[in-house]
Amino acid sequence: MTDAIRRAFPDSEIIPRSGGELHTVFEVRRTAADPLIVKVYAPEWAWKQAKEVYVYNLLATQLADAVPHVIEVGDNFTALTKLDGVPLSETDPPDWRAMYEQLGRLLKAIHRIEQPAYGYLTDEILDPLPDNTQYMRRQFAKKLREFEDLNGDPALHQGIQRFVETHAELLESNTTPTLCHNDFHEGNVLVDPATWRVTGFIDVENAIAADPLMDLAKTQAYSIRGNEEKLAGLLDGYGELPPDWRERTTLYRLYHSLELWDWFASRGTTAHLDGIARDLAGIVDS
Repeated sequence: MTDAIRRAFPDSEIIPRSGGELHTVFEVRRTAADPLIVKVYAPEWAWKQAKEVYVYNLLATQLADAVPHVIEVGDNFTALTKLDGVPLSETDPPDWRAMYEQLGRLLKAIHRIEQPAYGYLTDEILDPLPDNTQYMRRQFAKKLREFEDLNGDPALHQGIQRFVETHAELLESNTTPTLCHNDFHEGNVLVDPATWRVTGFIDVENAIAADPLMDLAKTQAYSIRGNEEKLAGLLDGYGELPPDWRERTTLYRLYHSLELWDWFASRGTTAHLDGIARDLAGIVDS
């Protein structure tokens, strides 16, 4: 595939950046232009490539300066502009609240992009559903089946099920699905350590059409983790929230943690399972 990249961008230095089960990433340093990031997908993941192009183009309508721009789409590869900055997860800002205010503003901008239905995004909404209750009930049922099949604790399974049933009315509150990044954590946010300005964000492969509070809940679950300073900044930046936001984000944090437990367990990665199970139990027993 590097040969194809060389043909597309001759007289450039091609540097491997990272790799994974879905794609390999290269940086293309051009002599007469800004560097690019090129993501190479295995043929079976062509739909993931199409999703990335579609979602970045959607985001460009609201956040042109904060997301990579699609420069070229080739056979199994996508060339994107390279955003400046380093992952927030690799830094230690002097003011976490101010940093998270910027994250809150970015999330709010993402959520201005309304969607016609609820569901998983590729270059369309797969198996779309007309309301949040149907969508989240389907998602919880799917992840609870996986939890059971992966030998999750039966008592915890029952506790999650009861919690969802007890709080199901919260799902009715959201009536307008929006674009959700669905992986908006510190590893996917880029910052300039000289100014502590957020330069943008990356990795849209988990994007969904859903209640925007799903995004806030995932940021809480993956990055904030009880840090009140970060949470206060996120809320200040995001702006007005519905009265039941705490209860709804708690329900969505339960979903995100359940999904993460299933993901690790399905790959045989057991180191984090007990900790995630404690997080799940902490919610259902609250």
